Amino acid sequence: MDTSKRSIEKRSDDDPKVASAIDGLPSKFYQYFVVAGLRVDLIQPGRIVCSLKLPARLLNQNNSLHGGASASLVDCIGAAAIKTLGSTTTGVSLDMNLSYFDTAHLGEEIEIDGKVLRMGETIAVANVELRKKNTGKIIAQARLTTYLAISSKL
Repeated sequence: MDTSKRSIEKRSDDDPKVASAIDGLPSKFYQYFVVAGLRVDLIQPGRIVCSLKLPARLLNQNNSLHGGASASLVDCIGAAAIKTLGSTTTGVSLDMNLSYFDTAHLGEEIEIDGKVLRMGETIAVANVELRKKNTGKIIAQARLTTYLAISSKL
């Protein structure tokens, strides 16, 4: 149990320099941390396809794509697909279902394909698939449901 505890309690606040650097990061840093280096390969109404050469910052301790990074990519690309249909907001994520089938490693190019399945007045649903770009092998599939904020008529 101590090993498990130590693996998640890597205390950056014990080192004032590290804590200060983390606290000094700009607003919305996390999103840019995940999508930096992303290229848009195709964009059309209801669909966006991007590619990314996997950087070390998105890897887990097994040197493969981190599940949290995958989820963040799903959230960002799903929201971008929704915006291609003219939504002025991507709202807030209500639900995400993510299934993993394979891994990707440092330097490997992946493709992230987001497609809108349903666009209502208040709810949008998108499917996002992560694939190995050179083989098309599926890394992960996800369904993202978002609430689209309704603008006030006042």
